[in-house]
Amino acid sequence: MKIIFLINIFTLFLSASMFDFSYLNTAKEAYKNGKYKKAENYYKKVDNDEAKFNQADSLYRQKKYKEALDIYKNISQKDLEFKKLHNMGNSYANMGKIDEAIKSYEEALGIKNDEDTKYNLELLKKKKKEKKKKKQDKKDKKDKQDKKKNQKDKKGDKGKDNKEKNEKGNKDKKEEKKKKEQKGEKEKNKKQKSEDDKKKEKGKEEKAQVKQMPISDMEERKWQKKLNQRGVNTLMLPLNSKGEKRDETNPW
Repeated sequence: MKIIFLINIFTLFLSASMFDFSYLNTAKEAYKNGKYKKAENYYKKVDNDEAKFNQADSLYRQKKYKEALDIYKNISQKDLEFKKLHNMGNSYANMGKIDEAIKSYEEALGIKNDEDTKYNLELLKKKKKEKKKKKQDKKDKKDKQDKKKNQKDKKGDKGKDNKEKNEKGNKDKKEEKKKKEQKGEKEKNKKQKSEDDKKKEKGKEEKAQVKQMPISDMEERKWQKKLNQRGVNTLMLPLNSKGEKRDETNPW
């Protein structure tokens, strides 16, 4: 019974090895002919690190860098470590993850001094430096533009303030001039009124003086005579009480 069981296990192992051998041959032929998708599918059927490495390479050739990285990271075979890290660096570089790519290349060079890996590492370091410089130049340019804009805005604000100040000054001057004119007009009117009042007062005084001017004796007698001729009784008394003789030859 044990012998039969062992024979069955050996038969299955031999059958599996034959299938793996067939898959690997098909995958290798597909990879060689640039049929990377087909190669990936056949390498996937074989469960060992070498097949995984080739499957990851097939994905890398299809520019499926993230999927390739996921498989590279699961490879633990020591003699594949350098190649795995080198290819991980390539995958990261193609994804634009420069820092991760540099780290992978440096780890690979820690295992083996390889010219291609070293070249890729220096290339990425140079690219990183250029990218940093470009970013700094862009920042400096933006800072310069912002500074220039701020100066222009300040100048504009200053000009605006000066303009507003001038406009306010002109407005104040106009208002002051208007007030002066109004004040002058009021003073003129006041002066004119004062003069008119003086003239009016003077007229009143002159009129009063005329009314208060005494009637001469001759004029009084003639006035009395006229009243008598008209039949008007009057109580007016002669101003001359001494009965002096008057010269009444002058006309009325």
